Amino acid sequence: MKAALLFTTALFLLSACGNSEAPTDKKESQPRPLQVETATVLRQSLGQQLTRTGSLRAEQEVKLITEEEGRIAQLPFHEGDRVEQGRLLVQLDDTRLRAELKKATATRKQAQLDLQRVVRLQQKKLIAEDELARARTALDVARAEEDLLTIRLANTRIEAPFAGVISRRLAEPGDTVARFTHLLTLTATDTLLAEVAVSELHLPGLAVGDTVTVKLDALGDLGLAGNILRIHPTVDPLTRQGIVEIRLDEPPPAAKPGQLCRVTLALRPQPRLIIPFSALRRDTQGEFVFRLDEERYARRTEVTSGQHLGERVEILDGLAEGEQVVSSGFLGLSHGMRVTLAGTTQP
Repeated sequence: MKAALLFTTALFLLSACGNSEAPTDKKESQPRPLQVETATVLRQSLGQQLTRTGSLRAEQEVKLITEEEGRIAQLPFHEGDRVEQGRLLVQLDDTRLRAELKKATATRKQAQLDLQRVVRLQQKKLIAEDELARARTALDVARAEEDLLTIRLANTRIEAPFAGVISRRLAEPGDTVARFTHLLTLTATDTLLAEVAVSELHLPGLAVGDTVTVKLDALGDLGLAGNILRIHPTVDPLTRQGIVEIRLDEPPPAAKPGQLCRVTLALRPQPRLIIPFSALRRDTQGEFVFRLDEERYARRTEVTSGQHLGERVEILDGLAEGEQVVSSGFLGLSHGMRVTLAGTTQP
């Protein structure tokens, strides 16, 4: 009887020991909240510098084209020659036109004499009014013919419209050319423009007159001062980029049209919603962040990002100022998971 009592007591003690350990195992099996770092969504006025590549071109360049046909009598300049404004660049043979102009001048003088005679006769009532009208018309036609030949004679000479350098020569003295033939190209090299393509996202931060820095690969690290001359009013629908033209203040002699240039633009500060770049996530569905609600549950939130500003990124849509987003500790994090805070960082 005593042995049975001892056995029963031992079983009770073992059962009690087993029951006391069960709550401990259940407590340890519960998952602990994931520890993350967060950042506050801030609105700040931020500027930005960006560098874009482009090409130099002359601010003034003109194709010199004949308006008369004929033989080239003079073509004194070649590629690379510098010419002053008003210098004779092309002279066509004008012998025939001069003769025609002399004939037209003589015809005009005769028409003037005829009109004077008709006026005297009409005053004496010796001729009809229509004779006087015909004489006046003949004089008008003669004057027009003389004016036309004067213009055509002037068109046999082509003078430099501005000071510059001959960049193309497409004919030689003695060649016979037709009307509207391209003979020379004159380029002004004292003022140069740089053209660069800029994203539509950056264009609002630029304005005409803004100062920029231009570097040419051919000149090493030499920085040239310039300013924005114009911003084209349209954006390419394929590339979403617009053209910005920059005028170089004092281009060095070594700067040539067509050279590669690198333009550094300073964007004006604009209010932006920003978060750390590390908080922005991407997957096959697009861009998103993990936003914390008031009870510290992580909520997957779709966002649209804008410009990448160093270690920060602009948020265009999906977040509001002051909200908290996870910036570190993403391993194992999923939508709806409760988290604890390891720290808060600022964008």
